[in-house]
Amino acid sequence: MITVFYDGKCGLCSKEINHYRKIAPAGIFDWQDVTKSADELKKEGISLHKGLKILHAKDNNGDMHVGVDAFILIWKQLKRWHVLAILFGFPIIRQIANGIYRIFASWRFKRLAHCQLAAKKDASS
Repeated sequence: MITVFYDGKCGLCSKEINHYRKIAPAGIFDWQDVTKSADELKKEGISLHKGLKILHAKDNNGDMHVGVDAFILIWKQLKRWHVLAILFGFPIIRQIANGIYRIFASWRFKRLAHCQLAAKKDASS
């Protein structure tokens, strides 16, 4: 089972994950909305702040994939989307995509109130 940790309060994130849920084969994914329960994320040693900022996914071997690597892991399991996984798997494309994703993720994170609350909470802990 691949566990996907995502921000369920982010409209864009939820829309994308809901699309994946609709097209994913049964029994492949465990979708974890970290805004409803961060317990599983904490078990992995990942703060809520980091879990909200960047997509995380744990594969069948227990390895954590972050950012674009998490998307690649998801896409490999989805019909027609596996082509994107192959394309984004090329090192130069992966590197560029990760840079763009991290810029976007930071911009999105700064705009959402629940993300800022999590960042403040983590900073005070």
